[in-house]
Amino acid sequence: MKIEENWTFNSIDVVKNFDKHVREQLPWYDLATFCVAHIIKHYLPQNGVIYDIGASTGNIGNSVNSIIEDRNADFIAVEQSLEMAKNYKGPGIIKCADACEIDYKPFDVAVCFLVLMFIPVKKRKKLIRRLKKSLQKGGVIIILDKINLDGYFGTVMKRLTLSSKINNKLSEKEIIDKELSLAGVQIPIELKLLGKKNLRQFFAFGEFFGYVIEKS
Repeated sequence: MKIEENWTFNSIDVVKNFDKHVREQLPWYDLATFCVAHIIKHYLPQNGVIYDIGASTGNIGNSVNSIIEDRNADFIAVEQSLEMAKNYKGPGIIKCADACEIDYKPFDVAVCFLVLMFIPVKKRKKLIRRLKKSLQKGGVIIILDKINLDGYFGTVMKRLTLSSKINNKLSEKEIIDKELSLAGVQIPIELKLLGKKNLRQFFAFGEFFGYVIEKS
C-alpha cells in the first residue's frame, strides 16, 4: 500500500488494504483483538447493547459475532470515515458519524480500539464523559490506545514499537513514511484522560496500552 504524505482514513487505497496494513504495522494486533473479545464475552449480557467506536472494516465485531448472536445483543458500529463505513463487513448496524457528537443510548459495553489517538485532543474529554454517562451498571468501556509516555522509559517503549515493526519485515522506509504521514493526525492520549476510578489495565506493548473502565 502506498503511504500518502498526509494520512487519511478516507483514502480508498487505505481502506482496501487496511486489514493487512494494520497487522503489518502492529504485529500484536490480533492478540489485542483476542483480549478485547475475551473481555466483551464477560461483560455483555443477554439482550445487551454494545458500541464499537472507530469500527473501521469490522475487526472487533467479527471477533465477537457469535457472542452477539447467542446473546441477541444490539451491536452498533460507529465510523467517521465514509469510505471505511462503505466497506464495513461486521455485524450489527454501521453509523457513519462523529463519535463525539452521538447521543448514546444506555449500553453495556463500548470499545475504543486504537481510535482515541485519532480524535482531536479538544474533543476527547467530551467523548469519555458521554460514554461514562451512558454506561450501565455492571458494564465496561474498553480502551486500547497509544499513550504518551514521559522520560527515558518513554523513549525505550517507542523503540520497542519500532523494533517490532522491523521484526515484522517492514522496511525502514515504510516505517518512517508511515510515522511522518501521521503528523498532526495521530496524537497519543494522556492517561489522565481516562480518570482513575475503576480503571484497570489488561494489555501493554511498547507505547500501546489497554484499559477497562468498569461501572459498579
